[in-house]
Amino acid sequence: MKLLRVLFFLGILGHLGTAVALPRHAPVPGGIAVIDLGPASQPAPSARLGEQPLAVVKDQGRWYALLGIPLDTLPGEMEIAVSGGSTAGIRTVSIGIKNYPEQRLTIKDKRKVEPNPDDLARIEREKAVTEAVKRHFSSHAPATDFLLPASGPLSSRFGLRRIFNGQPRNPHAGLDVAVGTGAPIRTPADGIVANTGDYFFNGNTVFIDHGQGLISAYMHLSRIDVRPGQPVKKGEQLGAVGATGRVTGPHLHWAVILNNTPVDPELFLARP
Repeated sequence: MKLLRVLFFLGILGHLGTAVALPRHAPVPGGIAVIDLGPASQPAPSARLGEQPLAVVKDQGRWYALLGIPLDTLPGEMEIAVSGGSTAGIRTVSIGIKNYPEQRLTIKDKRKVEPNPDDLARIEREKAVTEAVKRHFSSHAPATDFLLPASGPLSSRFGLRRIFNGQPRNPHAGLDVAVGTGAPIRTPADGIVANTGDYFFNGNTVFIDHGQGLISAYMHLSRIDVRPGQPVKKGEQLGAVGATGRVTGPHLHWAVILNNTPVDPELFLARP
């Protein structure tokens, strides 16, 4: 019965995914290129960036490929391969320039900035798990009309160049929502819980698979209310805001991964 419920849920996702609100087209590092693949009177084409499959969704009677662009991409041209029907061939996307500001933070727990050997071993084990989650590509078409998963002002934006205790670290690959401990976190769109866990940097974390390489993650939680493999509906509570992992205080860190690439979550939200 459990398997039947999951299959039924996947069928719903596939049906809903035939008409979605597209993310905003932003062909810059950390952004998304929304690429028109032609009329939906043809069967769904497939698209790839090298060996990486891309999400293909239908909106307003046309097929679109969604390409997540890595933050370290230089200005220039990116090519994707498209196959299926009359749309087969190479599509070229022009990548523009985007400069992200710098953010300096002070972390009281110095191990979260300079991990010891045991910490480093743990980090490597956890990285293998989370990278496998981010690479996953399920077949059902994603819904991309996201809601903000917590009610609060946006604080640290995506792409900030981060300096922890005076030491440069990776850019901020998510969006922070300033909200207090215990506040509810809700899934922005239908999906299936891909992974949950307590991670060294991320703290208590939930990953949601929305389909076709669109993955969302919710970090630093005080409590997790879902389990791996569980279908979740848009607006369903995933857990509660906390201050676990590497933080300066309670908040939600929300990340969105598209074709194994962190992208700006705000591109999936309706314009204010």
